[in-house]
Amino acid sequence: MPQQQAAAAKKSNKKDPPLIQCAEVILPWLTPQEIANISSTCKSLSQISKSITLQRTLDAARSLENHPIPFLNPSNQQSYAYFLYTPSQLLPSQSPLCQPWGSQLGRASLGRPGGGSACKLNQSGEVLRGYNSELPTPLGGIDESGKSVCVCDCEGCEEGGTRCEFLGLEEIGIMSECGPNCGCRLECSNRLTQRGILVKLKIVRSGKKGWGLFADQMICQGQFICEYAGELLTTEEARRRQQSYDELASGGQFSSALLVVREHLPSGKACLRINLDATRTGNVARFINHSCDGGNLTTRLVRNSGSLLPRLCFFASRNIKEGEELTFSYGEMRVRSKGLQCFCGSSCCFGTLPSEHT
Repeated sequence: MPQQQAAAAKKSNKKDPPLIQCAEVILPWLTPQEIANISSTCKSLSQISKSITLQRTLDAARSLENHPIPFLNPSNQQSYAYFLYTPSQLLPSQSPLCQPWGSQLGRASLGRPGGGSACKLNQSGEVLRGYNSELPTPLGGIDESGKSVCVCDCEGCEEGGTRCEFLGLEEIGIMSECGPNCGCRLECSNRLTQRGILVKLKIVRSGKKGWGLFADQMICQGQFICEYAGELLTTEEARRRQQSYDELASGGQFSSALLVVREHLPSGKACLRINLDATRTGNVARFINHSCDGGNLTTRLVRNSGSLLPRLCFFASRNIKEGEELTFSYGEMRVRSKGLQCFCGSSCCFGTLPSEHT
């Protein structure tokens, strides 16, 4: 932090007050309301605040993904949505209380919430996701063609091959990938969903729906889009938060992003419940809207070898055109007689969003 403050001070007039000199370091940590309040104090802080706001609109992912994911609002009434970003699941205790967003200095120092390095660059300068400086370097090597050679002992892994062959249970929406128990590197082709978001996306605001996630390129059927990242909650905590969210939503100015996933076990007598809350801390999947016709995305539970809990991942269910909104079905149950109004616009729209007892 002292080095960053010194760098910021060099850019400022030495006669400026200390707050002005350090504004480019301090302001990226503030919420939109805090920035609005401090920008009204003087012209210099107002200019810096406008610059930070502009930079926030350029990348919702705070440089934690492979591509910037911009906000676009034709009405210009709300330039971006404020939330804390995580590329993957985390526990509430790992969720950051605040996070820099909106300056080169902030991006340079941004780390993965909960410890470790947020990302690592390959030789091409692209971000490699899943890297953590606190973990030992995985086993494996690179063959003559430059491909990662998997040397793990996973069942089905071809000797000397370049991928681990797991059998994904497609009929119940479950896939398996290499994980902590494997010796392969991140480049292994059976770590498809662990490399971050590889397609170009954008977040666009429309009048009735609010913010939505859109394709910013042509996406082919079967391509991985993103996982649903957020805080992993106990069922008790999920119910407590949902009750609070329902009260806030009754005012019409709040929408939550709490998702409950139930994985039915093979016996059929029990299921694993996963509560993911991206309301405060999450990734761009929090902006994916519902469509009563099923949308253009399909969901899969992805299990990494050696990991206890699966991850919910989105894939393109068909070819998706550039500029098309990404949507999926939130479910079929509607237990509330007066649920939230649905604006999906599909020919089979039910009029209300899916709901069930949390």
